Amino acid sequence: MSRFPGTMSSKSKVAPSVEFDHSCSDSVEYLTLNFEPFETVHRWRRLPPCDEFVGARRSKHTVVAYKDAIYVFGGDNGKNMLNDLLRFDVKDCSWCRAFTTGTPPAPRYHHSAVVYGSSMFVFGGYTGDIYSNSNLKNKNDLFEYKFATGQWTEWKVEGRLPVARSAHGATVYSDKLWIFAGYDGNARLSDMWTISLQDREQACWEEIEQSGEIPPSCCNFPVAVCRDKMFVFSGQSGAKITNNLFQFEFKEKVWTRIPTEHLLRGSPPPPQRRYGHTMVAFERHLYVFGGAADNTLPNELHCYDVDSQTWEVIQPSPDSEMPSGRLFHAAAVISDAMYIFGGTVDNNVRSGEMYRFQFSCYPKCTLHEDYGKLWENRQFCDLEFILGEKEERVKGHIAIVTARSRWLRKKITQARERLRQKVKQESVEEEAAVAGAQKEVSGGSVKHSSTQPLLEVTIRDAEAQPFRVLMQFLYTDKIKYPRKGHVQEVLLIMDVYKLALSFQLARLEQLCVQYIEASVDLQNVLIVCENANKLQLDQLKEHCLNFVVKESHFNQVIMTKEFEHLSTPLIVEIVRRKQQPPPRLYSDQPVDIGTSLVQDMKAYLEGAGLEFCDITLLLDGHPRPAHKAILAARSSYFEAMFRSFMPEDGQVNISIGEMVPSKQAFESMLRYIYYGDVNMPPEDSLYLFAAPYYYGFSNNRLQAYCKQNLEMNVTAENVLQILEAADKTQALDMKKHCLHIIVHQFIKVSKLPNLRSLSQLLLLDIIESLANHISDKQCAEMGSDI
Repeated sequence: MSRFPGTMSSKSKVAPSVEFDHSCSDSVEYLTLNFEPFETVHRWRRLPPCDEFVGARRSKHTVVAYKDAIYVFGGDNGKNMLNDLLRFDVKDCSWCRAFTTGTPPAPRYHHSAVVYGSSMFVFGGYTGDIYSNSNLKNKNDLFEYKFATGQWTEWKVEGRLPVARSAHGATVYSDKLWIFAGYDGNARLSDMWTISLQDREQACWEEIEQSGEIPPSCCNFPVAVCRDKMFVFSGQSGAKITNNLFQFEFKEKVWTRIPTEHLLRGSPPPPQRRYGHTMVAFERHLYVFGGAADNTLPNELHCYDVDSQTWEVIQPSPDSEMPSGRLFHAAAVISDAMYIFGGTVDNNVRSGEMYRFQFSCYPKCTLHEDYGKLWENRQFCDLEFILGEKEERVKGHIAIVTARSRWLRKKITQARERLRQKVKQESVEEEAAVAGAQKEVSGGSVKHSSTQPLLEVTIRDAEAQPFRVLMQFLYTDKIKYPRKGHVQEVLLIMDVYKLALSFQLARLEQLCVQYIEASVDLQNVLIVCENANKLQLDQLKEHCLNFVVKESHFNQVIMTKEFEHLSTPLIVEIVRRKQQPPPRLYSDQPVDIGTSLVQDMKAYLEGAGLEFCDITLLLDGHPRPAHKAILAARSSYFEAMFRSFMPEDGQVNISIGEMVPSKQAFESMLRYIYYGDVNMPPEDSLYLFAAPYYYGFSNNRLQAYCKQNLEMNVTAENVLQILEAADKTQALDMKKHCLHIIVHQFIKVSKLPNLRSLSQLLLLDIIESLANHISDKQCAEMGSDI
């Protein structure tokens, strides 16, 4: 593709004297358009199933990916255990039996298989004759299959071995095979073992000493590696079965349970607890599919974002061929797609189906991070809060605070009005005092200082520490959760909760309540209860009282020293509640979870923030009011401009390189800057394709969406608008693509009203393309009709 003006060159035209390093963002990986066949994002596609003459339908097998092929090993067909090795070519979509030599592992299921180098390693599993129910036992053997030669080899390892097991988790990290948990025939396990795969002669098993929040002993769960961590989700763990997600740090050998307290009620929850499901990693996401969830077989695809620690259910594309719910299937990733094979479907039927799911490869949304950095570095602050009796000062940005909190917006508006009145009074007094001197000054406008004084807002009822936590929420939509259960930090979040109630921040209220309720334990419940009583936080006090009088808690709580020092009214309340619990009140009213950062910034751009605009963007001479702090937070170009020099008239001309975008495309770019929106017409995408590079956005997310929008959505109905945009932006390959569509669908395009409004040069381009397309034979036929 021809370069857009000012997009590929390291000498992009930026405002004079602005030092802007494009390499600071991810957007240096410049994308190019591609009009080859492509796959729709989030599309499920049913591929050719495995024919019975190639291999049986099965479940409890393993699947691994190597180069452009999926390898299926073992499992059971409902009658017998299997040890055949099948190969599915993802390019040809064809099945065959893989070539093998040597002695393969005995038939088995619930084993594990991983790829290291150019080999597949199979460990453990359950073997024997399930038809006659004889010789059934777990194994702890290790086999290697070399893809290049088809050779099976058993690794004979000296020394201490892991206990034989099946339904365990296995992965490869740092040249080692890691084995976790499983079932040994009598009990579920929670141990971890590792073995180096670099040298068969030197290899030996080593048991890992785990620490931290180790998952309960479990089996029939998946593991996946992402961001140098191993993740485990749900599985069979008896009465302790949960839908918790755990992560294991390989270097420190420490487990951590991923908290869900930060997930708002109303936000997508984690998947139901389940077993027999799959989980694969792709980029920063984990994808969970299938399994048995409380006697159901769900077929939603759940996605966990490792960076934001949030779950969502992926909505499949409209043209998807969805797999039915299943368990004991297997999954692997090749390139940017997940492949799922086999499993047990309804009525205990084994499946031989293969499905493909197309991942999305968009860079992550950095909206919250960008605003978070603005809060942390305190650049371009125009606001200072004076807090509490100590009059501690906390700086901020009028644009962000007024967008997020109506209560604080009112305080800021009042402070601005007082400042205006003060300035007005001072100017009147000054004019009277220097009336004579002014006559001597020659004409010219008064120059305002580029550094305006900070607007001061006093809040007597807020202390600095909880207020800073609240401010962090305004900028990022979340709070950094302190150590769970640590008394002083729970009390801090209670103070934040009190402020959230005062400032009417419903979303922050919910975050605080969820954190505090999840943090209450036997050690801190009385302190939290007394503090809730003092702060008049009735909902939290109620939660603490109910926690104390629980049958399993009561005796332990009343024997503590804290109970001895509790205030008399609270002791009376606890005793009475124990003797006569109040009736439980159930409300069917939906919980108000407030508005999100995205919703607030959208409303702010659409007019709610007009009175707080402090910069004017000029598009082809037409003004568009905006907010400096927001522009600087999201764009390195604006950040460098406002830091180095600020135009005295407060006006900035907008272009993308040497090209001025259309008004519609410019509004699309502002939507992306303010609240991360990437939805736009294809013609806007063409104008904005270069914007991430030129304006120095944190990554090329906008460009990736523009690319997909253009590749997927150029149709006969909109091709003329895109042709005009391509001509204006000098995007020659897009222009060529548009002309190709016009020629091949000319009957449709010729009836479009805006064909008449095209420039003479573009109409000549269309005529030339039509002439090149028409064959000599067609010319002769047309001539004979004349």
